Amino acid sequence: MAGVQPPPVRNLDDFLLGTARFAVPDLRDLDRWNNRMINNLLYYQSNYFLSALGCLLVVGYFQPLQLFVGMTVVTVLFLGFVWAAENKAPIRRFRRNHPLFTVLTILLASYLFILVLGGVAVFLLGIAFPVLMVLIHASLRLRNLKNKLENKLESIGLKRTPMGLLLEALGQEQEAGS
Repeated sequence: MAGVQPPPVRNLDDFLLGTARFAVPDLRDLDRWNNRMINNLLYYQSNYFLSALGCLLVVGYFQPLQLFVGMTVVTVLFLGFVWAAENKAPIRRFRRNHPLFTVLTILLASYLFILVLGGVAVFLLGIAFPVLMVLIHASLRLRNLKNKLENKLESIGLKRTPMGLLLEALGQEQEAGS
């Protein structure tokens, strides 16, 4: 974790309003879509974190215990998956070859555990909804020159950020610079 620095919060105009440009990705070119998502996740990570935190605070205000249970389940499953991927070669290859399926599997397994424990609505509103909103924004937001420059610095290792570490844990470190 040494040398990890959070990136700045991007202004609302760049993130969502005036100068922000959005377009539906080309679903036939999955590599390009994946590249757009990863680079947007890296560039807007502080904005995504604050947006998700806002959802968590609202849901946590109304259902704190269930939100805590949901966050614990997701965290334990994610950490278990990362441990398994680091120690088992077949899981590591699967993670690298199928990143979207990997994230969906972790969320589905979390959902099933929380279904058994109760609190499905809290999971959907507090955890799955913010993740879905982040993935939709990252898919639709077109990149600008500043975005490309920041991501190039991240990819060559001059800057290490929390999202970079998360993407690395999900097996996406190679694509982050392309």
